[in-house]
Amino acid sequence: MKDDRQRVIVKLISEQEIRTQEELKNALAKEGYVTTQATLSRDIRELHLKKKSMGPGKQKYVVSDGGIKGVQDQDSDSYRQIFSGGIQGITVAGNLIVVKTFSGMAMAVGAAIDNMNISGVAGCIAGDDTVFVAVIDVAEIDRIMSELREVN
Repeated sequence: MKDDRQRVIVKLISEQEIRTQEELKNALAKEGYVTTQATLSRDIRELHLKKKSMGPGKQKYVVSDGGIKGVQDQDSDSYRQIFSGGIQGITVAGNLIVVKTFSGMAMAVGAAIDNMNISGVAGCIAGDDTVFVAVIDVAEIDRIMSELREVN
């Protein structure tokens, strides 16, 4: 139940601008996860969620550096859900695959790609809304792109 709830939390903050714990609690309830404030605070802490400034007086929850650690013990399907819920587009740039994500989701998406153990992927570098995926062999880019697009 906890792992499922935390997966939904990551999905919700990647899809919506959730500004407060109360908004997150209400969004979770709509998904069928009724929780206490204490449990929600613990989930936020375990997922390493942070608030990101969205302009003067506006903030929203995002997954911070290392945020995926709260769900690292989940199987490959969980990482695929995080990946598909967080990306906006995928393209090739030379020997890199560039994955555009929702703002604040790049770290989680990069960690998801790393944990999907896709053959030929050397690793990822993530910023705020972009992940650079380094491939070992340029000849493998089309296959890796196909695999990533299948997940999405």
